Amino acid sequence: MPGPAQQPSARPARPSDPSGGTAAVEPAAAVEPATAEVPGNGADTADVIVVGAGPAGSTAAYHLARTGLDVLLLEKSAFPREKVCGDGLTPRAVRQLIDLGIDVSESAGWLHNRGLRIVAGGHRLELDWPELSAFPGFGLVRRRADFDELLARRAAAAGARLVERANVDGPLLDERTGRITGVTARLGEERRPVAYRAPLVVAADGNSTRLSLAMKRYRRTDRAMGVAYRTYFTTPRHEDRYLEAWLDLRDPSDRDRRLLPGYGWVFGMGDGTANVGLGVVDTGAVPGEMDWKHLLRRWCENLPADYGYHPEAVTEPIRGSALPMGLNRQPHYADGLLLIGDAGGTVSPATGEGIAYAMESGRYAAETVVQALARRTDRGRDLALRAYPQTLRAAYDGYFALGRLTAAALSRPRLVGAAGAAGLGNPVLLRAAFRLMVNLTEPNSRDALGRLLHILGRLAPSSRG
Repeated sequence: MPGPAQQPSARPARPSDPSGGTAAVEPAAAVEPATAEVPGNGADTADVIVVGAGPAGSTAAYHLARTGLDVLLLEKSAFPREKVCGDGLTPRAVRQLIDLGIDVSESAGWLHNRGLRIVAGGHRLELDWPELSAFPGFGLVRRRADFDELLARRAAAAGARLVERANVDGPLLDERTGRITGVTARLGEERRPVAYRAPLVVAADGNSTRLSLAMKRYRRTDRAMGVAYRTYFTTPRHEDRYLEAWLDLRDPSDRDRRLLPGYGWVFGMGDGTANVGLGVVDTGAVPGEMDWKHLLRRWCENLPADYGYHPEAVTEPIRGSALPMGLNRQPHYADGLLLIGDAGGTVSPATGEGIAYAMESGRYAAETVVQALARRTDRGRDLALRAYPQTLRAAYDGYFALGRLTAAALSRPRLVGAAGAAGLGNPVLLRAAFRLMVNLTEPNSRDALGRLLHILGRLAPSSRG
């Protein structure tokens, strides 16, 4: 177990070691003074503080708490809360849910799906999730407001102390070393200032990640960012057993009707509605003043009549968010702070999938912290903690590098058109590409294709470059 936390200071964090690439110039969040009130009765200290109770933070808090560590899980909102997402979960995410001990049966409120339906160039092709030893052969759909609360309550049931309406302002720092020793926050509607202290802090506060910015963790501008917009509408196809992706995404205001580097989706929710949205990777070829809400409305208007879309069928406003991709904020560990989920840029550049990688990074961080806190010296703990970025690179280097190459290719319309025509005309090729893009491969796969795809993912260029 760690020794007592060092005294906090209001001094801004010193710059961490450069991580390579070009850092974006982002304003650092203000660091609150260390004179904030504390809750008292020992509630102000913990072994680990996790900032953010999304999929990454709640997963980390669960795996930390179940080992007996004292974990504070701070969430700025109150559940249930809204989150922009497609609401579709691949088998990678399903595996993480099962590991959390969550009932994923349909009787527990989940809609199961069989795979992905790709629609492009007048063709439709249904691709089933592969049955692998490492992953189940089905995906899930569930609204994020319900999903996130379920995970946060699961972490609390495991022993994490969940504090809702805890809006974290910034880090508490050791004046001598610049190491994080806790956070300041404002609680409740009255925004009462408090301070929480712990020798380790996990940033799971999303793409905006004010805590990371305050600790000088800037976004790498040599990594792609994505954008996603979505809404819901009533539809007779709400129990569709396939997630549906439309690759012919075009800007209706573009005279040349060029393809955009992304796709539109329709995911049946099983409750009378579908989640409909679009995701686009910013490769530099996308116009900077794109009206994404208008684009989504126009795209929905062109759906086939049997989808039942019309403006009056829309049940929620269009909302959007940025997608931080390809481990684009680094280092993932330094000075007592670990970055997970969107705060660490774990969204896939290939597909825009974020939940599975957020949960996986939360688990990796938790496992690293448990090992580190068992060390007997400060040096031993820090050496153990430095294994976390290495774990991320080992897990995602090849796959995310392939995703970046795919995103770059999507910015070349002629190449996209030729590849799309060849792929949709060759189901075997398309199935191979599908499995590679959704990262459902394993080294001990029974089929030669699975083994080959796993090797290709491992041989792709490093994410450090």
